[in-house]
Amino acid sequence: MMKNAFAILALCLAGAGVAADVPTPRWDLPGAGNPLLPGYFADPSIVRDRGRWYIFATIDPWGDDRLGLWQSDNGRDWTFSTPDWPTKQAATSPTSGDAKVWAPSVVQARDGRWWMYVSVGNEIWVGTAPSAGGPWRDANGGKPLVNKAFAPKYHMIDAEAFIDDDGQAYLYWGSGWNWTNGHCFVAKLKPDMIGFDGPVRDVTPANYFEGPFMVKANGRYYLTYSDGNTTKDTYKVRYAAGATPFGPFEEGVTSPILQTDAARQIVSPGHHAVFRSGGDPYILYHRQGLPFDPAGTEVKRQIAVDALRFAADGTIAKVEPTHTGGAVTGFAAARTRGLRWQASGTAGDPLHGPERAADDNYATLWKPLVGRPVTLVADLGKSRPVRGTRLRPEYATKPYRFRVEASRDGRRWTPLAADAVRTGSPIVVAHPTTTRWLRLVFADAADVGVFEWTID
Repeated sequence: MMKNAFAILALCLAGAGVAADVPTPRWDLPGAGNPLLPGYFADPSIVRDRGRWYIFATIDPWGDDRLGLWQSDNGRDWTFSTPDWPTKQAATSPTSGDAKVWAPSVVQARDGRWWMYVSVGNEIWVGTAPSAGGPWRDANGGKPLVNKAFAPKYHMIDAEAFIDDDGQAYLYWGSGWNWTNGHCFVAKLKPDMIGFDGPVRDVTPANYFEGPFMVKANGRYYLTYSDGNTTKDTYKVRYAAGATPFGPFEEGVTSPILQTDAARQIVSPGHHAVFRSGGDPYILYHRQGLPFDPAGTEVKRQIAVDALRFAADGTIAKVEPTHTGGAVTGFAAARTRGLRWQASGTAGDPLHGPERAADDNYATLWKPLVGRPVTLVADLGKSRPVRGTRLRPEYATKPYRFRVEASRDGRRWTPLAADAVRTGSPIVVAHPTTTRWLRLVFADAADVGVFEWTID
């Protein structure tokens, strides 16, 4: 089966114009740390507040009427929610386009409050909260900070706030249309974090398309950004350096620093955030979920994290993208695992069999072929006490109707948790019992997918 799985992936990459004669892929090994999150998300922003990590992200495919928010105390086990703000309904103006909620940037200002700059309807909106976890509220009287008509030739999206060492805040934003002609704008923010203190400047560096992120290191200002097409294999991260937050910016000799790597099965990494933990820098970014669809009919991006290094010569070193997940200082070495179990049940294709729900890898998932009923069976090896289920479904925002059953002999099944519609990630279901076999029974085969089933 593994040989067939690799062949399918190689064909996908070859169809995208990437060489098929690559080394044996390592993306689907058990226990992989990247992707960091179970599901399809993009354009991440990461902050730490009161000992907890928060990742804000676009919900794929192509956004949602809400924003995705993941929280973790250890950097490895994440819980999904959607903040009250922004929503497509609450952040819409007479000039808004039809684009969904995209690309959040979250920072803490010198007054201690938290601020979010987010793209909704091809416009930039600003919200605020007393803590990173919320409650989030609109901060500009129900109006966009930058409306769609500000520069009609360009996309008013991908706002990213940067706070300098002296506490002064700046806002960078801008993209192009039809995957070309991206432009980067910047303005100094007033102390209220809403108004612009001075003119908006065009600071577009070479090979810029979208996703600006300003980083300061060793006294230099590094404008990092993406170019290419996120739906293809051309998306990548570049950088340009300057002496001030306004530049001028000159692209670095080591740029691009992160791009498609067929040998490692990394496709179209980009739209990133740079953060520090324990003083060490890291890059959090999205890349295409695997197997990659070269036709671009689906946009299923996943969030990954790897080490970043600012070199002594003023350049940024090439990023080595991994499937193990960069060993982030302060993050747990691995995710919390429940009981070990052997999987069986409704079959999937060679890449999506039942065993994928028990391999502790968020790049892989069980996705059964159409058939009813749809079941996933866990054999615990012997009769033992269990407390419940933590299910990480393919889509954290979609409803899944299922029940949980138990068996001591693998033939006769007793209901433990009633048939019900559930959402979230993880979906937590308590069902204390002593048993050897557990079974999930889904009411409908349509769009069932499970990244991981953790049994406690």
